[in-house]
Amino acid sequence: MLFCQLQPNASRDEFSCPVCSDKYGERLKIRVTAPPIDGKANAHLIKFLAAQFGVAKQAVRIVSGDGARQKTVRIENPQQLPVALAIAAAPAQLCK
Repeated sequence: MLFCQLQPNASRDEFSCPVCSDKYGERLKIRVTAPPIDGKANAHLIKFLAAQFGVAKQAVRIVSGDGARQKTVRIENPQQLPVALAIAAAPAQLCK
């Protein structure tokens, strides 16, 4: 499971620094260029994660948070771990 916070309308698709929140715990911030309209950001998130983990889009599923920024995503049988994910998962104080 991947616990993330989505930021739509970003300038580029990327993994960002962890986001700490009292209510949701620590989540990985993911930026996508798609707008949060008619499920476009969710569809773009699925496409982005599928490419990053080397799986088909059907292997990526939003388990919870379909209409929220805080999401839980399941990625079945990931083929690779993105290097950018390891960098983004560094302690928050190291991130810009």
